[in-house]
Amino acid sequence: MDGADRTGAGGRGEERGPTGPSGWQRLRLLLGRYAHPRLWLDPRRWSLAVRVVALTILLAAISVMSVGTYLSSVISDGLYEQRRVQVLEESTTIRQDLLDTLNGTAGATSTQSQDAAASFIQGLRSTDSGARRDAALVPVDTTSATSTIASDRAMLDLVDSDMRTSVAESSDALVWRSVGRPDDSGATEPQLLVGTRVVVPGSGTYDLFLLYSLGQEQQTLQFVQRALMGGGAVMLALVMGIAIVVARLVTAPLQRAASAAEKIAAGDLGSRVEATGSDEIAKVGRSFNAMASNLEQKIEDLTELSRVQQRFVSDVSHELRTPLTTIRMATSVLDEHREDFTPEVARTTELLSAQVRRFDTLLADLLEISRFDAGAAVLDARRHDLGDLVMRAAEDARPLAGSRGSLLDVQLTSLSTEAVVDSRRIDRVLRNLLTNAIEHGAGRPVVVRTGADDQAVAVIVQDFGVGLTPEEAERVFARFWRADPSRARTLGGTGLGLAISLEDAHLHGGWLQAWGRKGQGAVFRLTLPRRPGTQIARSPLALERSFTGLDRGQASVGTVTGEIPVRADALPSLGEDTEADDDA
Repeated sequence: MDGADRTGAGGRGEERGPTGPSGWQRLRLLLGRYAHPRLWLDPRRWSLAVRVVALTILLAAISVMSVGTYLSSVISDGLYEQRRVQVLEESTTIRQDLLDTLNGTAGATSTQSQDAAASFIQGLRSTDSGARRDAALVPVDTTSATSTIASDRAMLDLVDSDMRTSVAESSDALVWRSVGRPDDSGATEPQLLVGTRVVVPGSGTYDLFLLYSLGQEQQTLQFVQRALMGGGAVMLALVMGIAIVVARLVTAPLQRAASAAEKIAAGDLGSRVEATGSDEIAKVGRSFNAMASNLEQKIEDLTELSRVQQRFVSDVSHELRTPLTTIRMATSVLDEHREDFTPEVARTTELLSAQVRRFDTLLADLLEISRFDAGAAVLDARRHDLGDLVMRAAEDARPLAGSRGSLLDVQLTSLSTEAVVDSRRIDRVLRNLLTNAIEHGAGRPVVVRTGADDQAVAVIVQDFGVGLTPEEAERVFARFWRADPSRARTLGGTGLGLAISLEDAHLHGGWLQAWGRKGQGAVFRLTLPRRPGTQIARSPLALERSFTGLDRGQASVGTVTGEIPVRADALPSLGEDTEADDDA
């Protein structure tokens, strides 16, 4: 696909418009970025203070819930056990009273016995909401003259066959179980059902069932639970306040340190943090200040050293021009009389002339680099057609390509490639790229292709020679860098051609990028805005391209721009003194 929005080696692309987003646009982008609920729920996007407070509240809530659940369970068991013991003691007393009552009716008529039992059972009934009690007397003998008597017939529905069997098997003991019974509001009220067998000689055998309400205990438990919940909520509120205060105490110094670090990163090397006390945070602050002071001093030393180096290069370059002019004049005189010399002297004169020209080119490049370093390089920009500049550079390079056996395949786009550029500098960039491609192309064709869109114009120079690795593509624009230091220079390059070309591209506000595959070839792309200084976000031509014979000059099928991303620390440094590659 044509068009790229990622930068490769040497690029300075930015994803924004020519003038950058306005304040309102930045606010909309910020709100849009955090508007999605999933972003708010992602703890990684929270600030440190928010994470500390949230984690503290979460752990405190878990602790409060655990303690509250434990206390509620203990209190519930305690209330139930206390009420059970009370109920069993009371049931034992009632059983004995029933025996006394039934024994007192010995010899009485069945009607008198029935009335006495009914009066006793009805007397056991209590309608108090907190301690409600019902009773039922069920004769076991079918021949008994006394029928079933109950203060509330509905309670007999709670007595199942298992309960009756348990009562029959434990005639001298109390059998009890917990049951639930709907109250007037429809809620289930916990109750305790107690059963026992009463044997009255001469009167028969009876099963006594007593139903006790646990409503009062249930109300007490609910009150305790509400108290625990209220106390837990108050405790969580206090913990949240404490967590906020503690988080502020911890994060406020860190925020100040982060702000100072941002200022230092922005260039304010004098920024410091306030460090008072002797705690760990104060130690961090003092260490940060010491680091910032050392960094400021080191940068000042390096800046001064760079200034001295730049001045040295500039002064030496200027000083060498005078003796070089004399040497060049003398060499030209010798070169004119070379035919009069012996073959050995003539060859020496020829080598001397070539090295003097090489020395002259090196001095010119050093002077140009010194102008870039001093910030004195300016554009003489006028409207030109990039296609015309490409054709002119290609015509100048054809003799060299012919001597190398390389074919220059120039493919110009049908779109307009007019742009405001400094033709001298762009011509130098194109000559450097073509010369570099021919020298490293191993005699294979060199493809030159132009492209354009509304914002930018571009040209790629692709060879099919030794190629570049990704690491080499990141370093190819460094001064005096060579991919293979042992390889001899055959074209007399100074090692500064691509470094100067990169600066020429940046001076226009454009990109100069490299990409390649080892043993297959390399691609260099020059992207220029149609007007200098305009920010460009993409290139009209893709950098990653195919090296197959059938697709030469065409973008790789299915590739997504393929530019090599460049980190801030991987951009070519203009102060590196490494060995050069043949790039001029």
